[in-house]
Amino acid sequence: MSTPDPSTAFALSGKLAVITGAASGIGRETARVFVASGAHVVLADRDAAALAAFAGELGASATAVPTDVSVRAQVEALADAASAIAPIDAWVNAAGVVAPPTMVVDVDEATIDRLIAINLKGVYFGSAAAARRMVAHGRGSIINISSQGAEIPAPGLSVYSITKAGVNALTRTLAAEVGPVGVRVNAVAPGFIDTPMISYRFVREDGTADQAAKEALFAARAANAPLGRVGEPLDIARVILFLASDAASFVTGETLRANGGADMR
Repeated sequence: MSTPDPSTAFALSGKLAVITGAASGIGRETARVFVASGAHVVLADRDAAALAAFAGELGASATAVPTDVSVRAQVEALADAASAIAPIDAWVNAAGVVAPPTMVVDVDEATIDRLIAINLKGVYFGSAAAARRMVAHGRGSIINISSQGAEIPAPGLSVYSITKAGVNALTRTLAAEVGPVGVRVNAVAPGFIDTPMISYRFVREDGTADQAAKEALFAARAANAPLGRVGEPLDIARVILFLASDAASFVTGETLRANGGADMR
């Protein structure tokens, strides 16, 4: 019996992947990694201008579909647009938002509704749309972006943490539902990653960055991780690539924690 070629197992040649939140951060880097691995990517984001510009950078390997993931009809339209190109092999729910830290007793209802609509309902809608189509052709990988904050106390980030804990629960439930037909569902829980989502921690009211505050924050976070550094979007994109590829063909219902060892379970 011949030994499988590892490079083939991790490749996405000839596959089609949908990535939400693709205009920035982890979603953007994942799109780059997927294209480099041979996939055609369907990019979704609310920022239509940034999305179109990024798709232009990626060229013929990318298709842009402006989408608000909090609106189920738009997510279904995204899935239809992708399916019109080819059967969907991978779907990455990377769209997400965070709000400045606020104690539970002070969080306003608008913040609760916004984070639930995007972080939880958006992932739910994306997972459902992907699963419905993947089940029809008996294969596929759904990857949901969770967070380290789903499993450890994060004072001031209660709503964000609730939405990410919900993502973990949804991942396990859907994995049990669609596994028998060959569809895999997993989550990635990043630790502290250098993306635009964390900029509220060091950006002043006038929009400028407080470089000293940023350096102090990054140093503290690096010191808290055994690997001694802050994560980059590429670190997470590579984990997502693994879950999307055939190399992870026996992995489902899992939450992979990519946090430099800051939280070990």
